[in-house]
Amino acid sequence: MKPEIILVEPMMASVEAALDAAYTVHRLAAAPDRAALLAAVGPRVRAVVTGGATGVSNAVMDACPNLGVVTINGVGTDAVDLRYAAGRGIRVTNTPGVLTEDVADLALGLIIAVSRRLIVGDRFVRAGQWPKAKLPLARKVTGKRLGIFGLGRIGRAIAERAAGFGMSIAYTNRTVCEDVPYRCLGSLEELARESDILVVAASAGPENRNLVGRAVLDALGPEGVLINVARGSIVDEAELVAALTEGRLGAAGLDVFADEPNVPQALWSLDNVVLQPHVASATVETRTAMADLVLANLEAFFAGQPLPTPVV
Repeated sequence: MKPEIILVEPMMASVEAALDAAYTVHRLAAAPDRAALLAAVGPRVRAVVTGGATGVSNAVMDACPNLGVVTINGVGTDAVDLRYAAGRGIRVTNTPGVLTEDVADLALGLIIAVSRRLIVGDRFVRAGQWPKAKLPLARKVTGKRLGIFGLGRIGRAIAERAAGFGMSIAYTNRTVCEDVPYRCLGSLEELARESDILVVAASAGPENRNLVGRAVLDALGPEGVLINVARGSIVDEAELVAALTEGRLGAAGLDVFADEPNVPQALWSLDNVVLQPHVASATVETRTAMADLVLANLEAFFAGQPLPTPVV
């Protein structure tokens, strides 16, 4: 008999087909009664597949007493209680590395879209306003001061791209990175004060929750731009909305939000904000590579072999 697994949320059709071929897949999102499904199949389930933003709750893990691995289709692990999983002897894997380039690409895309008002210009043309009216001047990208919060794989890839635009780059990180030419500043507020554009690329977690708050946003200032391609929980969303609507922050490009998929309606009509539905890694190539890692981790687990990309 095929091993039984739980799929927390839908994945690409090709990946689900591969999962169905190798496992008996119980789809939690499609279940009319999730509690009933977990009660019925939980004791037989040894693996859970989920997305980085969705994760898996402790309650779901508790419903699967023989659970051995949680495979995350993404790099973020903040939606899984890693300490709890470790205490249960549950291994956790993710898909690091393969999404770095796409996330960095989107960060630069958001910088350009926000600064050069690309979305506003697109709407302007589609509305038939050209040449009836003129758009206000946009902001230059080349040569700006870029601050990066979190100089991990993604932060470094963003910095490499920004260097091609002649930007001066500074960062703040848990540790000083001796192998990079960028300035390391001692606090996030100091970094914001010395940046024209601040990119959030840090890992999420309790220690970073709402860390980009009023003080940081005010330090960035009414001409500053905030870009977030990390997690919505890192930014105090209420303070961000207030700063944008009150003119204390110049603009923002956001791929992630505090309560996805719910985006504050106050942001919908703002011309100085570019919104994306958490799609930084959403390319065919990268999602395929992520899925390959998910499948490889599952295969290794059930074969009793070392996991390719373990977190715990």
